Amino acid sequence: MGPWHFVGRADELRRIVASATSGGRRGLILSGTAGIGKTRLLREAVSVLPPERYAVWNATANIAVAGLPFGGLAQVLPGDQPVGVSPAGLLRWAVDSLHREAAGRPMVLAIDDAHLLDPSSAALVYLVARDAHATVLGTLRTGEQVPLPVRALWTDDLVDHDELAPLSAADTHALLVEMLGGPVDTASADRLWRLSAGNPLLLRELVIAAATGDELTRPYGVWRWTGEFDLAPRLTDLIDARIGDLSDDVREAIELVAFGEPIGLSLLIEAAGEAPVESAEERGLIRVAASDRRHHVRLAHPLYGEVVRQRCPVTRAMRLKARLATLVEGAGIRRRDDLLRVAEWRLDSGTATDPAMLLQAGAQAFSRYNMHLGARLTRAALDTGGGFDAADLLAAILMFMDRPEEALPILESVRDEIDSDQRRSRWLVVRGLVSYWGLGLESAVDQIAADAATVADPGFRARVHSFEAIMRMHRLETETACRLSQSIVDSPTAPASAHALAQCVLAHAYAVRGQLAESARVTDQVQADAPRWQTEMPYLQLALELARGTRLALAGDVAGIDAIVADEFADLADAGDFRLGSGYMSVVRAQAARLRGRTGEALRGSLQACAVLAGSRVFAGLAHAERAHAAALLGEADEAKAAMADSDQTHRPGMAVLYPWREQARAWVAACGGEVERAIERLVTLVERLRGDGFAAHEALILHDLVRLGCANLPVGGPQTVAERLAELTAVVDGPLTALLARHAAAAGDGTELLAVADAFAERGLLLLAADAAAMAVVRLRAANGAERSEASARLGDLLARCDTLRTPALRAARPALTERERQIARLAAAGVASKQIADQLFLSTRTIENHLQRVYGKLGVTNRSELAHALRAVPEP
Repeated sequence: MGPWHFVGRADELRRIVASATSGGRRGLILSGTAGIGKTRLLREAVSVLPPERYAVWNATANIAVAGLPFGGLAQVLPGDQPVGVSPAGLLRWAVDSLHREAAGRPMVLAIDDAHLLDPSSAALVYLVARDAHATVLGTLRTGEQVPLPVRALWTDDLVDHDELAPLSAADTHALLVEMLGGPVDTASADRLWRLSAGNPLLLRELVIAAATGDELTRPYGVWRWTGEFDLAPRLTDLIDARIGDLSDDVREAIELVAFGEPIGLSLLIEAAGEAPVESAEERGLIRVAASDRRHHVRLAHPLYGEVVRQRCPVTRAMRLKARLATLVEGAGIRRRDDLLRVAEWRLDSGTATDPAMLLQAGAQAFSRYNMHLGARLTRAALDTGGGFDAADLLAAILMFMDRPEEALPILESVRDEIDSDQRRSRWLVVRGLVSYWGLGLESAVDQIAADAATVADPGFRARVHSFEAIMRMHRLETETACRLSQSIVDSPTAPASAHALAQCVLAHAYAVRGQLAESARVTDQVQADAPRWQTEMPYLQLALELARGTRLALAGDVAGIDAIVADEFADLADAGDFRLGSGYMSVVRAQAARLRGRTGEALRGSLQACAVLAGSRVFAGLAHAERAHAAALLGEADEAKAAMADSDQTHRPGMAVLYPWREQARAWVAACGGEVERAIERLVTLVERLRGDGFAAHEALILHDLVRLGCANLPVGGPQTVAERLAELTAVVDGPLTALLARHAAAAGDGTELLAVADAFAERGLLLLAADAAAMAVVRLRAANGAERSEASARLGDLLARCDTLRTPALRAARPALTERERQIARLAAAGVASKQIADQLFLSTRTIENHLQRVYGKLGVTNRSELAHALRAVPEP
């Protein structure tokens, strides 16, 4: 892995540069652990200082020259050091040498690893820092002995001294993209950030170790980490250097923490003894943190645990885990995570014999979307006699791990144990779940409807019908789905999970029909009732998020989307490898980015969704359609067509409810490929289908797409035009967006009003729609030779500056292509360069320059140079 461009640490970089360039000449020393990025940060900061204005010297102290006078600054001092002078004379000579070389420029002395400076160099650095025309910048390694003159730099208030913090999660993600040369799955980036603790050096070694072990994959161009890696020698050497030699008792204390963190301090002392624990803390190997009158112990760095766990012999690891389980059981299982930890320790140590405990822990893991742990514990429960309950839970977990073919045999193995309506309803629900969404069997809908009659108890029968309802909703049998769901909601005997699932079906239907306020009310109620259904049916959260995500996207509520993707469910789904949840949330993020005009971000997000959903087809068709839509808006026609083909290949008829998003994307793919008429035909056909299905909110968005393609006055479904139908839908679809879409349609011929519409879209964060409205305004005002045409171009330029690349028909019409020569001349003219000077610079005649400018004026709809600068802001780079 070669060097990478510097990323992140923008605030720290600005601060170092400001220290050197501000009038006060106050220096800055940064401390930090090994590998935290001190050296690279300092090097990047001084590299931006212009040498004609500043005399910059870089020095790196090291142990090899720490015993030589001025050895640490040998790189910056002249080689003709005088002989036979006193130490004070040598210091004066060194200072004078630097001043002579600076030749009146302010001096900047940058020293890396200043803690390794020899005494003479340290004294010289102190003298330079006292100079009014000099600035000292430097780095230190945390925990190392610092020479007294260097320490005096901040104790005497000559420089500021701060600790360099680890990289943030966002900066780590950006660094991974730079290291790997492509987008990185969010969950993988988060795991690598936590494991490296934001240390760039350790992050690099982790990536190398993962790549060497083939644990990094790249589906759809997005890097994903399996979570496994081999301990490469360089990585273990780095960790060994930090841990050092350990006595047997301290090693056992460290191992107990590695397998049990966070572990209570009192339990650790009981297991390992007080002295070894104190020694481990004094050496900086463990951290003790107070929380609610308790003290918890963790290893000082996450990688310590990886190294210790992988090196621990199997038999000792089993003994230690059994010991931990016994300790926690003896103290009482009180905290939320205790049951899971004890069950996993018992399983790993071979001492798990209680199927009830394993089953309870497996259910808890599933409720937190930790799929792999939930499957391990539940399978162990089944193997130790857990019977029907274990099989039922394991089959559901396997379904959401994209392993439905394993789930059906497990369910069949306990068919004979169905001895009550309660068990029958659970068995039918999981079989339907696996058959319909896992295996894609549409016959499962009729099967579950028929089997519901075999359940006598009305409450348990309602549970079965709730699944029939959501299947029918997804299959576009909306009326039947809503009728079933309403009967369940009205039933006093329906269990909480059936009630909540039925409400999700209704909320989804309300959203697509345009009853957005009612949809929001219902989903808020389901979320508030989560404690009643979360343990029994944790995957119900996915139906809730589909209803919420659909409503927010239809409402153009990008802030609302930000809120749900920042919620706990998205984090748990990513961390626990709950791929359906993680993949769908990535699609929703991409939809919000697209509406904001961040097409690059939208494409990356949808690619990530495609990668996560590669093994499941429930939302894969939607993910690829969103990928196609983003690529089309970027102008990447080949990528858009390929993505649409992937959407068609991966889409399942059982998810027909998603067709509006897919067909909308298909139309924009056609427009991107230059087939605007075909795109219009597709949208008109889609409008008619949506009207027939009663999907008014979707219909409003598609009608607005026709407005963006210049078809506000096109008849749709009879004599009614697009603009007239949108105006009619304002009484059907809740919220302010549809009224704004209708306003855009009505203003299609009014440049001034179109500018006002663009401003209204921008206020809602819908910069994609704002840019198209502003582009239409530019075209109208140019055609009418309106006085506001220059302002319109400027507004469009401002909007596009806030977006990624956008390529829509409206923008193409507003931004005519300039030749390279026209662009070159126009930019010079807009900057105020006279035609004669432009001609001299480009070796052309003045007449030729004027002819080029006239062609540019004609293309951009301007009449003079004063308008040219504004118009150029709206013209894309080639």
